[in-house]
Amino acid sequence: MEAPDDLSKHTIMSMNLNHLRAFVAVAESLSFSRAANRLHISQPALSHQIRLLEEELETRLFLRDRRNVRLSATGQEILDDVVRLLDHADAIRHRARSSAKGCIGTLRIGFVASATHPVIPRMTQIFHKAFPKVALSLKNIPTVQQIDALRDHRIDIGVVRLPLHEPDIEIFPLFSEPFAVVFSRQHPLREKQKFSLRDLEKEPFVSYCERQAPAFFQHWTGLCRKSGFTPRIVQEASEMETVLALVSTGVGVAIVPQEIARRHKSSLVVLPLTRERIRSEIGLAFLRRNPAPLVQHMVHTLASSGLFERPSRRR
Repeated sequence: MEAPDDLSKHTIMSMNLNHLRAFVAVAESLSFSRAANRLHISQPALSHQIRLLEEELETRLFLRDRRNVRLSATGQEILDDVVRLLDHADAIRHRARSSAKGCIGTLRIGFVASATHPVIPRMTQIFHKAFPKVALSLKNIPTVQQIDALRDHRIDIGVVRLPLHEPDIEIFPLFSEPFAVVFSRQHPLREKQKFSLRDLEKEPFVSYCERQAPAFFQHWTGLCRKSGFTPRIVQEASEMETVLALVSTGVGVAIVPQEIARRHKSSLVVLPLTRERIRSEIGLAFLRRNPAPLVQHMVHTLASSGLFERPSRRR
């Protein structure tokens, strides 16, 4: 067999990796017997692999007699390339196995903006400590859109406002808090000694957009209905922060999660509804069927840390 003028990397990459490993073992030991021991195969099996590789490349890789084995010119030419190729193949194998086990990769997380302060920093800190090689891609998405994104596999996990009633979605409650009534510091109610929800019966309301989180909307309006009236909503907004900004300018009053309201105490009057049994909740959401390893790791890590408030349940 005569050596070709050029042995391309494409040709090398098309070879059987076991044959290439056999070539490197012989090239580094310059002995078929020692190379066979190193690879834990018989010497005839090793010789067969080298012969198949030489036939595939249409060139001799070794020059040998009864006593000596040495690389041919072509063997010397391609040795470094083959070593690099095998190193790269090993790296690919390691990366694939790590990915399959959920030890590397990117976990795509959608979250409602109102969860940014109480949940997201702690959640990401706990997970990053356990899986430092996993990147977290965070995107602010309303609850309803998160459900669509989960089903379309555009995100892996959602941090959503509860309640949520979707049979194909698993929910782990992360955080709960009382609702709070908020109104501007210029509002007449600020001077009322004893406040009750019924005092809001004739007030205009600013509301978080119903279509963004319909179940959450029913949750807070249920507080009003329980007090004997239906809130008169004059303005909706797609962000909680916008709701609070509108309230601060006197557009209306609002009922929002307490933690969000407290961050605006300098511009709003905040009255927590601590005696009400209905609370605002944030939960971790993901597809119930065949969750990916990274999703399972997130759930297990948060459960082990005690971040979940109680066992999962269908919503």
